[in-house]
Amino acid sequence: MFPNSSILGRPPFTPNHQQHNNFFTLSPTLYSHQQLIDAQFNFQNADLSRAVSLQQLTYGNVSPIQTSTSPLFRGRKRLSDEKNLPFDGKRQRFHSPHQEPTVVNQIVPLSGERRYSVPPLFHAHYVPDIVRCVPPFQEISFLEPREITLPEAKDKLSQQILELFEACQQQVSDLKKKELCRTLLQREIQLLFPQSRLFLVGSSLNGFGTRSSDGDLCLVVKEEPVNQKTEARHILTLVHKHFCTRLSGYIERPQLIRAKVPIVKFRDKVNCVEFDLNVNNIVGIRNTFLLRTYAYLENRVRPLVLVIKKWASHHEINDASRGTLSSYSLVLMVLHYLQTLPEPILPSLQKTYPESFSPAIQLQLVHQAPCNIPPYLSKNESNLGDLLLGFLKYYATEFDWDSQMISVHEAKAIPRPDGIEWRNKYICIEEPFDGKNTARAVHEKQKFDMIKDQFLKSWQRLQNKRDLNSILPLRAAILKR
Repeated sequence: MFPNSSILGRPPFTPNHQQHNNFFTLSPTLYSHQQLIDAQFNFQNADLSRAVSLQQLTYGNVSPIQTSTSPLFRGRKRLSDEKNLPFDGKRQRFHSPHQEPTVVNQIVPLSGERRYSVPPLFHAHYVPDIVRCVPPFQEISFLEPREITLPEAKDKLSQQILELFEACQQQVSDLKKKELCRTLLQREIQLLFPQSRLFLVGSSLNGFGTRSSDGDLCLVVKEEPVNQKTEARHILTLVHKHFCTRLSGYIERPQLIRAKVPIVKFRDKVNCVEFDLNVNNIVGIRNTFLLRTYAYLENRVRPLVLVIKKWASHHEINDASRGTLSSYSLVLMVLHYLQTLPEPILPSLQKTYPESFSPAIQLQLVHQAPCNIPPYLSKNESNLGDLLLGFLKYYATEFDWDSQMISVHEAKAIPRPDGIEWRNKYICIEEPFDGKNTARAVHEKQKFDMIKDQFLKSWQRLQNKRDLNSILPLRAAILKR
């Protein structure tokens, strides 16, 4: 289907087909005023029942893929011919056992030396829709991630970190719900902007999600920046109106947030998942797959990131909207710490594999990078408890906040640049692709002091007690998921 709806690391076409296929290529042309008018016209004239109802399509010798018209996208009232259908018939669209399944290729196990570090998420055959060039809805087989051995936990603190991770990490079923919503919404948005693509990004896909993580969506209308104050806001206004008038049976509480980077917030009624939708945050797509590669490069990375995110949230220093650290900044801080140990646990992927993480790579190819990177074998044998203590100590006593910048791209702390974006900033964290400051939300000294104070107090407390409960109530954190 799309980059984030096929097995990560497997192109949707064979290389021979790929070089001749232009389906995934996004038009670089700016949406003109006339095109936006056309989108508004499309919105006003969208016949959703006709748009969702597609002919049966086949893939080779496989039986036709069954498609049906979903009542979710026709408002609250069902059509008269559906009233007498049995319940299972009405729900057949959502992975019903009564529906003939789509046949998918089986993954061929690789020999030990060929196994890569990132597990596939799901796989579905892509079948072009010759009518509207919109991929038809079809049953998607989500494959369980390949089993990755968790690190050993011989001490109490490490055992507590693993217990928290296993209870709170995002499950395949959670991701499946978000991907289903993305697929359906993409179909609807393409009624307004036929050449657009909708990507699932952020923690849901980068390997650092929890069971309570919201879904982040990026609507791409071109592979170039858009004016967020004008063009993006107008596009989202049309999308918001479409959600309110056409999808009220499926989406609730859609809100258009007219911020510096505008978004549409909404809730999926069926799966009870909150979503944020932005326009053309291309960097967010690229860094999603960079972080996903780091997440599965070494088996201590994901448990450590999860416990630190939970710790920061508990102490109210994990909310960019309130002037503290975003989850993305926290992840970069953890990766940076693991890169700068005397015996590093992580390398710089962008310097080691520049061809896999180049900003010039087309969006339809970025999903392939994670599965092309072999695991990183570190000589550092520190356990999770020691790494958590070391992380807190590093930012409490060692890192120079006044003169240094965190750089995951360079795998080290580097001097702050002289640019205006970095002057008078309390925390400087370099975005790995566009070089901007991901911690620019921390603009008040009071919030900065609160963050530093929490690092120091938590380090001292945990060093004395070696019990996670001393800095993060474990039971409450697990209940929150």
